[in-house]
Amino acid sequence: MSSLPRRAKVKVQTAVSKDEFDSFSELSSASEEDDKEDCAWEPQKKVPRNPKQPVCKESKPKRVPRAKKSTLQMSDGSEGGVAKEVLNSAVALADADLEDRKNKLDTAQTLKTAKTKRKNSAQSPSAPKTKKLKTDGEPSKASCFKSENSNTETPSTSTPWEGACKKEENEDDCTSGQSPLKKMKTESCPQGQPILANANNIVEEVEMNWDMVQVLSERTNVEPWVCANIIRLFNDDNTIPFIVRYRKELINNLDADYLREIQQTLEELRAVAKKVRSTIQKIKKEGKMSECLLRALLNCKTFEELEHVSAPYKTGSKGTKAQRARQLGLEEAARTLLENPGNLNLLSYIQPSVKGLSTLQDIETGVQHILADMIAKDRETLDFIRKLCQNRYISIQSSLAKVSSKKVNEKDVDKFHLYQNFSCNIRNIQHHQILAINRGENLKILTAKVNIPDGVKNEFCRWCIQNRWRPRRFARPELMKILYNSIDDSFKRLIYPLLCREFRAKLTSDAEKESVMMFGRNLRQLLLTSPVPGRTLMGVDPGYKHGCKLAIISPTSQILHTDVVYLHCGQGFQEAEKIKRLLLNFNCSTVVIGNGTACRETEAYFADLIMKNYFAPLDVVYCIVSEAGASIYSVSPEANKEMPGLDPNLRSAVSIARRVQDPLAELVKIEPKHIGVGMYQHDVSQTLLKATLDSVVEECVSFVGVDINICSEVLLRHIAGLNANRAKNIIEWREKNGPFINREQLKKVKGLGPKSFQQCAGFIRINQDFIRKFCSQQSGSAGSSQRVAMTSPAGAEVTSEKQGKKKSKTTVNVIPKPDPLDQTCIHPESYDIAARFLSFIGGTLCEIGKPEMQQKIKSFLEKEGIEKIAERLQTTVHTLQVIIDGLSQPESFDFRTDFDQPDFKRSIVCLQDLQVGTILTGKVENATLFGVFVDIGVGKVGLIPIRNVTEAKLSKTKRRRSLGLGPGERVEVQVLNIDVPRSRITLDLIRVL
Repeated sequence: MSSLPRRAKVKVQTAVSKDEFDSFSELSSASEEDDKEDCAWEPQKKVPRNPKQPVCKESKPKRVPRAKKSTLQMSDGSEGGVAKEVLNSAVALADADLEDRKNKLDTAQTLKTAKTKRKNSAQSPSAPKTKKLKTDGEPSKASCFKSENSNTETPSTSTPWEGACKKEENEDDCTSGQSPLKKMKTESCPQGQPILANANNIVEEVEMNWDMVQVLSERTNVEPWVCANIIRLFNDDNTIPFIVRYRKELINNLDADYLREIQQTLEELRAVAKKVRSTIQKIKKEGKMSECLLRALLNCKTFEELEHVSAPYKTGSKGTKAQRARQLGLEEAARTLLENPGNLNLLSYIQPSVKGLSTLQDIETGVQHILADMIAKDRETLDFIRKLCQNRYISIQSSLAKVSSKKVNEKDVDKFHLYQNFSCNIRNIQHHQILAINRGENLKILTAKVNIPDGVKNEFCRWCIQNRWRPRRFARPELMKILYNSIDDSFKRLIYPLLCREFRAKLTSDAEKESVMMFGRNLRQLLLTSPVPGRTLMGVDPGYKHGCKLAIISPTSQILHTDVVYLHCGQGFQEAEKIKRLLLNFNCSTVVIGNGTACRETEAYFADLIMKNYFAPLDVVYCIVSEAGASIYSVSPEANKEMPGLDPNLRSAVSIARRVQDPLAELVKIEPKHIGVGMYQHDVSQTLLKATLDSVVEECVSFVGVDINICSEVLLRHIAGLNANRAKNIIEWREKNGPFINREQLKKVKGLGPKSFQQCAGFIRINQDFIRKFCSQQSGSAGSSQRVAMTSPAGAEVTSEKQGKKKSKTTVNVIPKPDPLDQTCIHPESYDIAARFLSFIGGTLCEIGKPEMQQKIKSFLEKEGIEKIAERLQTTVHTLQVIIDGLSQPESFDFRTDFDQPDFKRSIVCLQDLQVGTILTGKVENATLFGVFVDIGVGKVGLIPIRNVTEAKLSKTKRRRSLGLGPGERVEVQVLNIDVPRSRITLDLIRVL
């Protein structure tokens, strides 16, 4: 699967590499780390405490001797009162130890649900709250196992007999000497790794029996100390662009895609914890909560496992077969069969007048259902079967559904011909194949199932009989037959469907995430297409009956002229003169054609005129650009506000031209999902898709940066830390008070507080040439109407105050002091460091971006080294690198110039002109999980199968963890196959240009 290669760059220090399906074994795992905090969960504040419940005072003093005593009791195998005492004190002991460790990490941190302050030696308030949940059901596991007519169902932590359950409890108590977070701090964070304040003391809203940082690290394959920092950064409302650029040292230099993936996984885990909390409260309110069930719920890490554990307790459910058997009082018989089968007499349970107890067969069936349920919800049993499946050939199969031809369109059926008799190992199946099968199922065209070989079932049943569920004493053959049947029934009816749901859910989740990430990568590549400034462009929105819409825009994106020409209705020759006159009048030599209806005919029309040198003396070239979303934008309120009174069809032509002039500024006006560079975008989670695409847009706009004094409101709202309201307030402030002189003035904008300023300041530019001209005009104009408050370099207003008199504010017509650093990517929080660095190298602010500054920095770095300089400045290497980049880059620097420009052409090639082996150049139009579509200028895009996109064919600058190509990149390809009837062209990638 592709999830491992995408994470191959990160050097994991603590996690051992494992198969991607190891995540299945994480569900309700029995790891030592999870058991250490089994009872640390705190319910919602609204849950009332039980005032009658005593607090276990024995666990407070001398916890170490208490643990030793528990160990002795466990090793002796004693039961009864001693075991019950250990059991009752286990939870309080674990909670007290956990709280003591937390206080050592950070004594100032307190639990969110604590109502009053407490000393370090005080007992954790989580203990009585956790106990409150337990007392609503059965008080302990001992009593849980002995109940005869209990209507609660034993969850996944249940064990075959009482002694084993007690042993597990005591083992949990004895191994809770150190929390996972503390291990993380000592083992995974050696000297020198940056750790945020309180990053190791993260308290989630819902405390589970597993540690959030540890599980997040396992699922994302990122070091625990990095995960802890990321969680703290997100909790403090930091945006991804800000973290990636200005907090690199805290995230180990991860890129934005990794950060988004970690954020999504974190949100999933928190959603599971939140769902667990609501489930606990619901079951508790119904009076069905038991200690065993509570533990099982707090061990859940996925929605699938939570559903499996909580399904029998749903309101309105008639109950499972096991629940109905328990209500008949057969649970004691089931447990006796495992613990002391010699004393079991099933005939004593026969009650002829009671349904379900009238015959011996009914009794055996009821016991079988209870045992099957215990087996299916036992954590150790589920861990074993999941581990067993990891080493076996598990396949997913799809076939044509048995439906009538009236319900399904024949054309839709043909689309899924590859999957009508399909089988593949779940480890090797591709993401796009999973999405295709899912779509076929939703359309009732395909049926799919997970196939687990019989060998897995046989080995599982043998293990259950010989190990986990073997009776403690000799059992008669008829009782062993019941046990055999229970194991077989448990696998077929409960465990196998659970495994199938888990496999399908895991495959679908991974496929959706990869599809969304692919969409995000394509969108980023498209948004960062290199702009073509300084040209007058003619945008052409092609059409047949309604003509081709024309729009000529200036180098500053102003609309110079709009028109409609009819090129494909027999008037092409007459319209050619009009087009030539327009191009000559506006000195326009570049034509931008939308790739919609009549695109190829329009392209052929212009190519023919260009080849005949019809537009002389102009050397006209043309390019084709995607017009996806242009029609939607043309009728939007933003377009109506920007181009009032203009026909929507002509607005599309304007948008097409502007997409070449400044792709980022134009494409942000369109909802990302309408840009059309994804795959299966309607089949994936729309919430996840929107969040990812919006994050990618924010990332691109922020990293490119915006000139605060000329940018549009639409562009400004995508800057990190800003939104629609804040962008609107910034524009209003600019219109009322004139241009921004420095970044500090942003603090005066309504609704833009310190946190928003911190997030957005580094991505906002203030052009110093523009400011110098403005300042000279203001200083030269006497009696200017603009009143500007006198400010210090930081932008603070100057006030005068006399003792005992009313404060008065002095306002003078003085322009705030500009700061040349405001034109760079350096964050205001690093201005002091930048000033000291300039003093080290002997540079001045006037030299920013000039060759002399670059030379001074280069010579100083060669002499000192960036690590030593960072140490002298008492900063990090990453922060210093941002400062060096900001001081070295020219004022008009745009990193989009490193990306590909549109491919301008003068002639056209037809599909019939192609031959196998022909080498062509083309432009990537879209990238999917199964291949890359390339426009080679023949009217139909060609496909490079994903197997032909290898690392060796990509240049070093193009090698990404996805080994993918994005829209807009120019490639050299070779024709492998031509299918003219189906208009399909198969290509091989030679190199990236």
